[in-house]
Amino acid sequence: MSGQLVTVDRIRCDGFGTCAQLLPERIHLDEWGYPIIDPTPVHRTELQHAKRAVNACPRLALSLVKAPHAEPARPAAR
Repeated sequence: MSGQLVTVDRIRCDGFGTCAQLLPERIHLDEWGYPIIDPTPVHRTELQHAKRAVNACPRLALSLVKAPHAEPARPAAR
């Protein structure tokens, strides 16, 4: 995993659909043409495609952000 997530600024997005065309493995469009993004971290094999989709967004609504790391589970108290 690359440790990055694709995110969308829903206020900036105008529903052009370019992102879904460039990254169909991770982005699908709803019935109005707005992106529904896979919330899991981008795999390293998809990272170049994700960067291309982010850079091609005409409204600059997509971005790649560092994925938060979940805290490891703590052992139960004895």
